[in-house]
Amino acid sequence: MTLSIECLEGGQRIDGFLAGAMEGMTRNAVQKIIESGGVTLNGKTVKKNHRTAAGEVYEVEVPEPKEVDIIPENIPLDIAYEDDDLIVVNKARGMVVHPAPGHYTGTLVNALMYHCGSSLSGINGELRPGIVHRIDKDTSGLIVVAKNDYAHLSLAAQLKDHSMSRIYEAVVWGRFKADVGTVNAPIGRHHIDRKRMAVTDRNSREAVTHYKVLGRYRDYTHIQCRLETGRTHQIRVHMAYIGHPCLGDPVYGRQCPEKGLTGQCLHARQIWFVHPRIGMIMTINTELPDYFKDVLSRLGSEE
Repeated sequence: MTLSIECLEGGQRIDGFLAGAMEGMTRNAVQKIIESGGVTLNGKTVKKNHRTAAGEVYEVEVPEPKEVDIIPENIPLDIAYEDDDLIVVNKARGMVVHPAPGHYTGTLVNALMYHCGSSLSGINGELRPGIVHRIDKDTSGLIVVAKNDYAHLSLAAQLKDHSMSRIYEAVVWGRFKADVGTVNAPIGRHHIDRKRMAVTDRNSREAVTHYKVLGRYRDYTHIQCRLETGRTHQIRVHMAYIGHPCLGDPVYGRQCPEKGLTGQCLHARQIWFVHPRIGMIMTINTELPDYFKDVLSRLGSEE
């Protein structure tokens, strides 16, 4: 597969620029493509020490993913809704959504393949059958999965035009002064740590998060977040950006265990979309999980 990628702002090393511009691509993976001669500019192979210039358009030859046998596993699923076209799962905290290096078993996809058999959309390929969107490993809550390509295309279109609504709840550090607000700040790869995301104008995409205060505590706030866009780590990055990182977030928050947590206190509580087949508005809700309720109880009484 060949991608054409335009550089809007120059001055970066080519590997760093492409890693930030290509979703899911690490700097190390980009370097291997460059070393193999897979990146060209005006028909000439680009060297790894090349510095970008605004207006340059790079051709990147992305190798096909290696075939990996994904084994169906009899892992219990908390199913919030299911029919012939889709399934909505209340994902447990700590479960990886789809297989990746180091996580080829025990994922949501492994469980879905056992539960659904061959009835999953093939649009996202072997490693992500049926997956329309995803949530982080340590984020719990609702995720919708397509059982066929027709449903997948419809749900993906709703995700792209922002007509699919997803509402989360989180506990964050500090106290919000306003009861409601919006964070409108673009998100892209961190310019140094490629595993992290950041608010940046470099090779970023629009990101909008609306929040509402549900409860105030001495040093924390319980909030609801509605995603208008769906960028990687969006809520976690936006909350840290405004000075209120998610409680327990080991990447964007404080680097120590908090309130018994080993990951962010973030739960996808509601999802709203139009059913691909029947055109009916679907609103799926789930209760707060026990770990979230336990955190709230440890915060004491609301102020």
